[in-house]
Amino acid sequence: MPAVSRIVLASNNQGKLHELQAMFAPLGLQLIAQSALDIPQAQEPFHTFVENALAKARHASRYSGLPALADDAGLCVDAFEGLPGVQTAFYCTQFGYTKSDDNNRRALLEQMQHISHRKAALVSTLVALRHTDDPEPLIASGRAEGEITRELRGTNGFGFDPVMFIPEANRTFAEMTDEEKNQRSHRGQAARLMRELMQQRWLK
Repeated sequence: MPAVSRIVLASNNQGKLHELQAMFAPLGLQLIAQSALDIPQAQEPFHTFVENALAKARHASRYSGLPALADDAGLCVDAFEGLPGVQTAFYCTQFGYTKSDDNNRRALLEQMQHISHRKAALVSTLVALRHTDDPEPLIASGRAEGEITRELRGTNGFGFDPVMFIPEANRTFAEMTDEEKNQRSHRGQAARLMRELMQQRWLK
């Protein structure tokens, strides 16, 4: 296929855009946020990360006419049997809070206040399409295991970074630099796998 240089990112999350732009820059790819192209948010009706990521990628590609990359990510807490999962972005709303990163963290710490088993994983699934009807989407997943802290730690990053403690690093993601986080994070793992797939299938 012709060389890919511009890809629409099927997300309005500025944190994701910042991270993924840095991760895909070595391939010479320009990620364009769908909001910059006036693409409305896609519906995410499914219960798995891969299904929602595929739906978002198809939606963005259909509106833009460009190849698309979508990330569906979330927090899977052992004590909650893997939830909130794909509903992570809206986690706090079930407890009466308005949707925001701050409120998601607040709600999580409140709900886990009396829970001693604090293992959790942040999961990211990336899906890339050459066009809307691409029959062979590229799919890459990453998983970062850790523990939920009892208080906020660190000021870098976004989402659940200040409460996601990574034992082997002895820090939360929010206490790491961007480079350190990208080396260990769920999104960093998925992005490295996706870069390899793109080089093998799209860019050779």
